[in-house]
Amino acid sequence: MLYKIDEVAKECGLTKRSIRYYEEIGLISPPERSEGGFRLYSDLHIERLKKIMNVRDVLGFSLQEVQEYMAISEAYEEFRLHYRENKEKMNEDERKENLIGAEAILAQQLKMIDEKLKKMNDIRDEMNEMYQRVQKALEQ
Repeated sequence: MLYKIDEVAKECGLTKRSIRYYEEIGLISPPERSEGGFRLYSDLHIERLKKIMNVRDVLGFSLQEVQEYMAISEAYEEFRLHYRENKEKMNEDERKENLIGAEAILAQQLKMIDEKLKKMNDIRDEMNEMYQRVQKALEQ
């Protein structure tokens, strides 16, 4: 099924401008066009936009970090598909080599998330320290 940009924006909680910008910078692939030149998005576009929103909002990633994270996700997906399609043809060493590649990709994603969590924990620790000081002052 194909959707107009208004429908996609509503479904994903984005503005039409954001969707066009994500297309412009390569975060999503260009959609099909109707005869009248309107963008027609697929379910895959919607799924990807929702993943982008999660990475941006839940993890608090900047747009540049989202691009890097999504590129790593794509690389992992390529590894996964290649592994699945060729698993039976590979010997044990080739399978292990493929899995080592996938492990490295996943380690990159985990590193990005861990760095974000560390920054968040640092901010939380600082806020907690101020909170404790205020509580102590109130007790006196």
